[in-house]
Amino acid sequence: MTKTITTLLAEVQDGRPEAGDQLMPLIYERLHRIAAAHFAHERAGHLFQPTDLIQDVYLRLVKPGAGPWKNRSHFFAVASRCMRRILVDYARARRSTKRGGPLISVDWDEALLFAPRESRFTLELEDALHRLERRSARQGRVVELRFFGGLTVRETAKVLRVSPTTVKEDWAFAKAWLQRELEKVR
Repeated sequence: MTKTITTLLAEVQDGRPEAGDQLMPLIYERLHRIAAAHFAHERAGHLFQPTDLIQDVYLRLVKPGAGPWKNRSHFFAVASRCMRRILVDYARARRSTKRGGPLISVDWDEALLFAPRESRFTLELEDALHRLERRSARQGRVVELRFFGGLTVRETAKVLRVSPTTVKEDWAFAKAWLQRELEKVR
């Protein structure tokens, strides 16, 4: 009998290490896609590689007592958030080391289409996303799940427990709002 990702996550949480061995092959490809989406917005020659980021996140999230995971979408959403935080922390440390240079500004649609390679964009986007989250927590989560997590509209709706129409509306508004905020930094 093949176990589901959700079942294996629950078993890992309950302290069954063999479940982790069964889980990794089932989640690796999706974690790699999420990591690749995050790295699409990073500078070339980054200290981390997607596989390093996956290992770090896996060790943090797939251990006894981690979770609880409601389902696989919830797990992947949390994994994406964890990846984002690791990369933002790295970018902040790198910026504080360099202590200088103006931040670059990147158009929101350009970020989605061309994937700029600068950690500074990560910080600008992170700051703008925090401002959006203060305005609307749900819209901030939609951006996090869709842009950073690579979730579909349907998956995002399931995680947030709202309709796909609500996700589409929040996504459209959040993109426009973030684009305006990023243009202010220019």
